Amino acid sequence: MLTKLQRAAEVTRRLEEKYPMASCSLDYGKDYELLISVRLAAQCTDARVNIVTQDLFKKYPTLESFANADLEELRADVRPCGFYKVKGADIKNMCGILLAEHGGRVPDTMEELLKLPGVGRKTANLILGDIYGQPAVVTDTHCIRISNRLGLAESPDPYKVEMALKEVLDPVKSNDFCHRLVLFGREICQARKPRCPECPLFDVCEKRGV
Repeated sequence: MLTKLQRAAEVTRRLEEKYPMASCSLDYGKDYELLISVRLAAQCTDARVNIVTQDLFKKYPTLESFANADLEELRADVRPCGFYKVKGADIKNMCGILLAEHGGRVPDTMEELLKLPGVGRKTANLILGDIYGQPAVVTDTHCIRISNRLGLAESPDPYKVEMALKEVLDPVKSNDFCHRLVLFGREICQARKPRCPECPLFDVCEKRGV
């Protein structure tokens, strides 16, 4: 029987084989654009966010343009992503803070990122991992669900799952591991009807919650 460390290493290896190209599914060109996209992605699909930001980033090509935007107009622009009133306000305020307190640069520490409007640990970890290449564990719904099924975590709480995975994952590979879980969750380990017979992790999975 595999230990958690052994299972985590084997799962990592197999996911690397199945999904060699692991990356964030949100489209962005500038660091702060990823921050905005992640905020819009709350309770919204990445695919829809990418459609919205195609025009959004053209209309507001700089941090200054977001910070100085008319709030109601910005809210209308992000309305297709849902919760547009709070998301619009968060984006405008966030960009203002980046300019006023960080010289227009996205912070590179968890502490400073969490001070930004609408930024929680999931968003902060994504920024730290994707932009700054730091070890990070992004606990989205796919990560939480699959980690519990695999027996790598034993809680629905995002923070507890993050801490559990940090104990067993190779820090260098943890960020890409989470990106691969998203692909794996969409294709095979789906929430309602996981495709277990086709799963490359079947023999190392405890199938918790299935």
